[in-house]
Amino acid sequence: MMSDFAFERPLILWLLVVAVYCLVKCRARESALIFPHLSIVKKAANKKSFLPEFLKAVAIFGTILALAGPVAIDRTHEYHKKGYAIVLALDASGSMKEQGFDPKNPFLSKFDVVKDLVKEFIQQRKNDNIGLVVFGSVATIASPLTYNKEVLAKLIDYLDIGIAGQKTAINDAVVQSINMLAKAKAKSKILILLTDGIDTASHIPPDVITRMAKKYHVKIYTIGIGRKRDIDEPYLKWIAQQSGGRYFFAKDARVLKKVYEYINRLEKSEIRGKEFVKKDELYPYVLFVAILALLGYIYIYGKRGF
Repeated sequence: MMSDFAFERPLILWLLVVAVYCLVKCRARESALIFPHLSIVKKAANKKSFLPEFLKAVAIFGTILALAGPVAIDRTHEYHKKGYAIVLALDASGSMKEQGFDPKNPFLSKFDVVKDLVKEFIQQRKNDNIGLVVFGSVATIASPLTYNKEVLAKLIDYLDIGIAGQKTAINDAVVQSINMLAKAKAKSKILILLTDGIDTASHIPPDVITRMAKKYHVKIYTIGIGRKRDIDEPYLKWIAQQSGGRYFFAKDARVLKKVYEYINRLEKSEIRGKEFVKKDELYPYVLFVAILALLGYIYIYGKRGF
């Protein structure tokens, strides 16, 4: 919330310049009096003249300020964020230890390269609830859905090849991911599954995962990396198409980075903002002070007999 001060009719403030000029240059002429010991009278008059002149100035300036319409403005910004619930399913099987996937860093394993790119993707999804599933011979939840991107990034650093076994259980990973997304309240639910191999360990048939994806409205993006001969591309394409998603192939780190960037643009979170403005009129307070000053001015001059 931000509070601002403003005038609804700021042009009226130019009258302050006129008022200052008149107070300095346009003093009222008073009738001359012949009085002995004039120096004593002048000293007494000077001592008493400051207060009425001050009150007169306050009355004039206060009236002008009140006419200008002073207001205190409170602005409240309300944002509606339509984020996604996203689960990242990462292949951590033994084949992910292969090096050379990133030509710039040929000694890094595929899994290490993937972890770095996934962390970059996560940081770009500021409004999304993101979970992580790691699979090998079995599929396990590495992190439930969370908005805490820093904790999720640190957790990814601790993941290692073979943490879930040496084989590849793609179907089990999909089911585990959908089960996590089924409990999410987000209207948009996304699964991004990455693998470099063929399903060799799942206990769940393909038709089950497609029925579950449709039931819980989960869109699945599948990504195959490495060499095409090592990947069951027709199956990965079928999974994606059945859920309304899409299949991608990345032969190296450069292409995989572009894939994650494309998905990020394709599934963009929606942020809508509204601004509520509340105005508090301040002119009654200013006018009240001006009237008090005017009454004081009239009282002093009335008492002195002018």
